[in-house]
Amino acid sequence: MSEWTTDSNEALKIHLVRAGDDEAVLSPSEKALTKSFHPRFTYPIFGEEEKIYGYENLSINLFLASGSLKQFVTVEFSERLTGKAIDDPENTIYQYLSDDRLDSLERFAKEVERDATMFKPIGDKIDSYVRKRGDGKSANKDPREIAIGQLKRTDDDRTRQIDEGDEDAVVYEVYHANFKREGFVEFHRRMQIFILLYIEAGSYIEEDDDKWEFVTLFEKRKRKDGKEVYHFVGYSSLYPFYFYPESTRLRLSQFVILGPYQKKGHGAALYKAIHNFVLRSPRFAELTVEDPSEDFEDLRDKVDMRTLLAHKEFIREAYGTTGPNGTLTVSRRGAVKRSSTGKENDTDQPTEVDKAERSGTRSSKVAMLGPPTKPKWAERWRKELKFAKRQYERLIEMLILRALDETDEAAHRAFRLQVKARLKAFNFETLMQLEQEEQFDKLEETFQSVKEGYERILGMLKKKEGAHNV
Repeated sequence: MSEWTTDSNEALKIHLVRAGDDEAVLSPSEKALTKSFHPRFTYPIFGEEEKIYGYENLSINLFLASGSLKQFVTVEFSERLTGKAIDDPENTIYQYLSDDRLDSLERFAKEVERDATMFKPIGDKIDSYVRKRGDGKSANKDPREIAIGQLKRTDDDRTRQIDEGDEDAVVYEVYHANFKREGFVEFHRRMQIFILLYIEAGSYIEEDDDKWEFVTLFEKRKRKDGKEVYHFVGYSSLYPFYFYPESTRLRLSQFVILGPYQKKGHGAALYKAIHNFVLRSPRFAELTVEDPSEDFEDLRDKVDMRTLLAHKEFIREAYGTTGPNGTLTVSRRGAVKRSSTGKENDTDQPTEVDKAERSGTRSSKVAMLGPPTKPKWAERWRKELKFAKRQYERLIEMLILRALDETDEAAHRAFRLQVKARLKAFNFETLMQLEQEEQFDKLEETFQSVKEGYERILGMLKKKEGAHNV
């Protein structure tokens, strides 16, 4: 790299600036929330090569008020070339910032202090959870998050509750809004820069489409004088689509958690809040995700699996009365029973599973999960829990794999056939271009890859069993 060429990802530093009083109350481990951080991507702004030419020791500082996200930019360097060939990073980044950005450090500092107590999240609060602050004084409190705004508490919330009024408590609140809410268009113009900086192939959305919905996440702190102060953590953009015959499918389009808050469970909490919002709303039939990245797909899988595992009624029916600690086995008729011994059902008569499925009843005595999974039972629960079809089928497959008897070849074969049937339907057009033997080979290769992915997710769930950070 030329001495006059700078990596734009390294040059750009993002600062979430808190008012002096708010920064002073942070514990030592929480000071990281105010440290500068770099973006994942800058190519939407500075070009595919992510290079800036014409400067030595270039530093671009994007300052944002931690709550309102009011913006201010400085560009610093030790030397600059002359001539038309050099880049203009300051005017380049201005094209992607809001029109209400500040033009001086003094004005920005005043806005930070003013907004600290004046700014409030826009929209309706739909969820919240509490965390113990880092280096807190209440040593006997459980540091894991507690969801306190859910429709109903599940077994996933089996941690000791931290009271919102506890001196070590940090509250996180989730809000729902759209472009019709007063002031939200302006706020969105300030927060949308993070789409370009964190989402590969991310782009700005059209403001003239008022169907867009947004869910924002804020950290709420109380000052010593009792005033509440909000700090932006992340957000997701959502779009509703018509869903036959008389409902709506809500599609999660963009999802961002800011750098200082990543790897702390806030992404999982935000996604869970969105799913809970969909479950509560009669407007929506299901929640889908648009082209998820690998990282987001992992997060989604883990949260959705925990949702199912925490649902007592679903699990009781899925695994049968013996619960998920036995093994799944398949009968010679292809119907599955729950067994703690792993023995295959050796009768040729209809099993309790067959009878329960035919009658449309839910039996807790038998495992409806399979393999093969009983389709009517599965679809009934999919609609109730508002999962997208493909995601739900994957979750079902993971739940089966989680409890398969390693010694039961028939059960493993039934599982393999169930997964391959889904894969074949999903990739039908591609597979039809191959010879039959190639189809078999490709399906087997894909099945093994899918199974390895499931085992990886199940391993992470087992490793963090009882914890909430994803």
